[in-house]
Formats: sequence, structure tokens, C-alpha cells
Amino acid sequence: MNQFQLYFNLGVRHILDLDGFDHILFVIALCVVYLMRDWKKIIILVTAFTIGHSLTLALATLRLVQINTDLVEFLIPVTIAVTCFTNILRPKPSSGSGVQLNYSFALFFGLIHGLGFSNYLRSLLGKESSIFQPLLAFNLGLEAGQLIIVGVFLIVSSLVVGIFGVNRKEWILVVSSIVLGMSVMMMLENKFW
Repeated sequence: MNQFQLYFNLGVRHILDLDGFDHILFVIALCVVYLMRDWKKIIILVTAFTIGHSLTLALATLRLVQINTDLVEFLIPVTIAVTCFTNILRPKPSSGSGVQLNYSFALFFGLIHGLGFSNYLRSLLGKESSIFQPLLAFNLGLEAGQLIIVGVFLIVSSLVVGIFGVNRKEWILVVSSIVLGMSVMMMLENKFW
């Protein structure tokens, strides 16, 4: 396996890792308000998250940004909770502003999520002569992993809403409430004070 494949696979595994399911919860919270027909918006949304994640991951890996790890581990579930709370208050992005807010969440909160994995990636990249290709491969792996999560979740949503006839607004409220509860538990486990 070459270097690119190694870091690409690491990126995919990072997103799909059930031990660190915070990314999965965040992606679900972002995407629950969309339907399969919104696939272009979803790709932009996922890419915005990857861009934010990639930026701080690169800055932290290069040691240009250093933030208290305990604070970052607390802020990650806060980003999930804020996204879910917004979904509960406005369960359907009926106007362009709702969509724009989700894009902003994805980009800004991606910055916070990127800091969460930087220490581990920095230790791996410390052995590399150039970090550009490994960082690119890792971030492309993140994108691929997120698209897998989104694809699976949209299939489940389509089955629940389209085939089983669950009200879309209720589906958004239920999923957002469950993810909100999980994120609150994560905040309590990761409080930094």
C-alpha cells in the first residue's frame, strides 16, 4: 500500500470509527433536514465540513494553531448540540437562509472538529518528509467517509419517510432529539473545567 492509500484509508476509518462517533453524529445532524433529491446541497455541505476540518487539521499539524485538547473535546459535542437544537427549532430549511445556516455550521464547526484529531495525525506525519500529500489523502478519505455516512443515512430516511410514511418533520425532530441527547452526554463526559 502506498502512502496516499494509507492516509486515504486512515481518513475514511477516522470518520467511520464507532469509537469516535462524534463525526457521524454531526454529519447526521447536518443532513437530517435534507432529502435524497437535495444531493447537490448535501455534497456542498459535506465538502464545507471537510474544508473546515482540513484547514484546522493542517494548521494544528504544522503547529501553527494550538488549543487545549480538553476544550476541543468539549466543544465537539457542543457543535453537534447546537446543530440539533437548530433542527428542532426549525426542522425544515424552507428558505435559502436555512440552507446557508447549515453551510455555515458545517464550515465553522468543521474547524473545531479538525482540531480533535490533530495530535494523532501530527504524530503520524512527524515521520513524513512532506506532509502535503498525506494531508490531502487523509482529507479526501474524510470526504469519502462522510459521503458513505450521508448515503446510508439518506437511504434510511427515504425508507422511513417515503415508504413507511413517517411525517418528515417528526422524523427530523426525533433524529435531532436523539442526537442532541447523545451530544449532551458527550459534553458531560468531556467537561474541561
